Amino acid sequence: MNAAKPPIRRAIGLMSGTSLDGVDVALIETDGEVIAGFGPTGYRAYTADERAVLARALDEAGGLTDRAARPPALAEAEAVVTRAHADAVAAFLVESGLTRADIEVIGFHGQTVLHRPALGLTVQLGDGAALARAIGIKVVHDLRAADVAAGGQGAPLVPVFHRAIARMAGIAPPLAILNIGGVANVTFIFSDESMLAFDTGPGNALIDDLLRERLGLPYDDAGAIGARGSPEEPLIDWLMRHPYFAATPPKSLDRNWFSHRMVGHLDTPDAAATLTAFTLRSITAALDHAREKPARWIVAGGGARNTALCEALGQHLQTRLTRAEAAGWSGDHLEAQAFAYLAMRALRGLPITYPGTTGVAAPMTGGVLAEPDAEEGNLPEN
Repeated sequence: MNAAKPPIRRAIGLMSGTSLDGVDVALIETDGEVIAGFGPTGYRAYTADERAVLARALDEAGGLTDRAARPPALAEAEAVVTRAHADAVAAFLVESGLTRADIEVIGFHGQTVLHRPALGLTVQLGDGAALARAIGIKVVHDLRAADVAAGGQGAPLVPVFHRAIARMAGIAPPLAILNIGGVANVTFIFSDESMLAFDTGPGNALIDDLLRERLGLPYDDAGAIGARGSPEEPLIDWLMRHPYFAATPPKSLDRNWFSHRMVGHLDTPDAAATLTAFTLRSITAALDHAREKPARWIVAGGGARNTALCEALGQHLQTRLTRAEAAGWSGDHLEAQAFAYLAMRALRGLPITYPGTTGVAAPMTGGVLAEPDAEEGNLPEN
C-alpha cells in the first residue's frame, strides 16, 4: 500500500540579503515537493542604526575562524537580526489575518556575514531558538552548515525551489533563473530536469555600497546613475581574470571578496557604470559553464529593477530577459518563498542540496529545528 501523501501546509520564509536592506517575509502552501500556492508577502526594513550594526559585524566577521564565535560586534548584530525577524513575523501575521496555529514552520535564513566554504566556514547571524520562542512557531534555521560540513559550497540553496516553481508554472526547460541580489546566482535547469547552479559574481552589493557611501542612496534606481557614466574596461578585464570566474561550478562567492573601493579613483557615474558592467560581464560568463543553452532567462531580485543592467544583459546573452513578475512570480520575495519551501523539505528529511547545485557528494537535507518549547536539534536525514 502506498504511504499517505503528506498534507499541504502553510510555511513562512524569511530572507535578509547581503544588501542589508531589511527582512523579506513570504508565505507559501506546500508539502515540501509540490507548491500548491503562493500567499501574502511582507517586508520589514532595517533602520539606519540597525544597518550600521550589521555593517560593523560584516567588517569583524572577516577574522573569524570559528563559526560559533560571537565577538561583541557579531553578538550585537545577532540580537538585532533576531529581533527584526521576530518583529517582521509578528507584523506579517497581523496584516495577513493569520495566527500562529495557521503556520506549520518558518524557514529562517539569517544574515550572512561570512561565507568561506573552502575553510568550512559559513556564518548566518540569527538565533533560531530565540526566534521560535519569541513567535511561538517552530523554526528551521542554519540551512547551509550541514552542506558545508559535508564538503559542499553551502550555496546557492534555492535551485530545488526554482525547479518546483518552473514546474508549477509549466515552463519547460532548458531554462535559466537568475537572481541578482547582493551576490548574483543562476540556476540552469536542463532538458532532463537536472540542475547546475552557482554564484556568478557580484550582483547589487558593490553598486549599493558605492552609492550609499557617496550619495546616501540605497541603490541606483533603474541604473540611471551608472547609465550616465562610462565603464573602465581595462579594470573589468583585470577583475574577470580572478580565478573564481574560471573555476568549474558548483561554486559560491563571499560578499566581501570584492570591494566597491576598487573604483574609488573614478567619479560616481563612471564608478557605478564600471561596477554595473562587472556584474554584467560575470553573469554573461556564467553561460560558458552551461552544457545546454537556455531557451529562456527569468530574472529576479533587486537587480531586476536595474533597467540599464537588464537591457544590456539581454543584448549580451542574445535573448530577452523575462522578469519574475511576468512569469507570475514575486521577484522581490522569491528567496523568502524559497526558504519557506526549504524548511518544509527539511522537516520531511528531503534533499535541499545536490551535487550539481553545491558540489556536495550526494543529495542531502539540512537545517536545524528549533521548537518554541523545546531544545533545538538536527533535522532527520532522508
